[in-house]
Amino acid sequence: MKFALTTKYVAVINGPNLNLIGKREPEIYGHDTLDSILDDVQKVCVANGVNLIRFQSNHEGDLIDRVQEYGFDPDCCGIIINPGALAHYSYALADALRAVPVRVIEVHISNIHSRESFRHTSVTASAVSAMLCGFGGKGYRMAAENLLNK
Repeated sequence: MKFALTTKYVAVINGPNLNLIGKREPEIYGHDTLDSILDDVQKVCVANGVNLIRFQSNHEGDLIDRVQEYGFDPDCCGIIINPGALAHYSYALADALRAVPVRVIEVHISNIHSRESFRHTSVTASAVSAMLCGFGGKGYRMAAENLLNK
């Protein structure tokens, strides 16, 4: 895949268990892998002259570190984050998202409002510019298109 010749980038940060997309509960999350979803996002980025940085961790502190690193980097055009289950209880991650000056879009593959009641509330949603949920892997592409068209 061709990469954009620039230092500008969009960062995609994925939280716990998202490395299992395509294997974990495909009836909820689908059969596409995280890599195949992000390959599609990379095409959007390259078409807009920016690079894509991908990061996934099962550890809350690692996600916070990356939000801070990317969010204060002047070359970062924005962050797309799928915090996974951390969306429902991580006030520390919400504080990190609130602190950074770049636009952040929260993405959830499933519709969190049609699932178990504990998933209905996202404590990180109030700290981001927008949230997309229920669009499957296409939500990541929609988020990238929004970040790059603003």
